[in-house]
Amino acid sequence: MVSSLNIIIEFVFHLACMLFLVRFLLQASQADFYNPISQAVVKGTDPLCKPLRAVLKPFANLDFASIFVAWLIGVINIAAVVYVTSGQLGGSIPIIMWMGLVKMLLVLTQFYKFTLFIVIIASFLAPGNVHPILQLLQQLLEPLLGPIRRIMPSLGPLDLSPLVFLLGIYLVENMIRQMIPGL
Repeated sequence: MVSSLNIIIEFVFHLACMLFLVRFLLQASQADFYNPISQAVVKGTDPLCKPLRAVLKPFANLDFASIFVAWLIGVINIAAVVYVTSGQLGGSIPIIMWMGLVKMLLVLTQFYKFTLFIVIIASFLAPGNVHPILQLLQQLLEPLLGPIRRIMPSLGPLDLSPLVFLLGIYLVENMIRQMIPGL
């Protein structure tokens, strides 16, 4: 029963954290605000982000309120899992806060991995497709893939930048997981 409850908690908090991270990434990458998916993300996150923006002012394209809420969701996630597993809120607050940051970073790396896989598969199945979801995902990836494309030599129609990016994501994820061995 405890493991099933942990899976449900992880799933719900993972999705919530990803929603606020996507909100942050949409603004950071200057993605199309009028995309219907962007609109849904903004409407879903505004109730928590809008009041926080009075305290955590955005800087350039960086929405610190969204990142703060994503981190807070990671902290609550870790605290909930610890409580369900042990029956008490054990551990110190700074450790749970640090683990919440690590959890948020892992959600971010997983988001980028899944986004990259979706874009790659869609480019093979339906090249040139202009679906709003694919456009948005490409806009979220471009700030990270663009610099890799400029550095890598051209191989004609074959783009190897997603492979280099994926390798980088796996390396970063491995470093993050080594920060907390039991996570």
